[in-house]
Amino acid sequence: VKEVANLSLVGSACEVVSAADASSKESQPCLSSVGDAAEQGVQSVTQAMASCVQPVLATLEPHVAAVSEYAAKGLDKLGEKLPLLPKPVEQV
Repeated sequence: VKEVANLSLVGSACEVVSAADASSKESQPCLSSVGDAAEQGVQSVTQAMASCVQPVLATLEPHVAAVSEYAAKGLDKLGEKLPLLPKPVEQV
């Protein structure tokens, strides 16, 4: 997940979405309230899920590490075949 997030295309796309979100919250106060409530709900659910899943992840850690390494190699190969991935959205 970290390697995907570090791709310029993904990072710049997230920045564009974040800017659009901030702009819509500024221009529409009712959207801001609803969006803030939704974000807080998602954060609460995420925190609850993380605490429940943590013991399972600790058990599966060696397997997750192996899958992560395999996924990173696959992502590298994908990056070689798709030269758009390292570019920001503006250049694509």
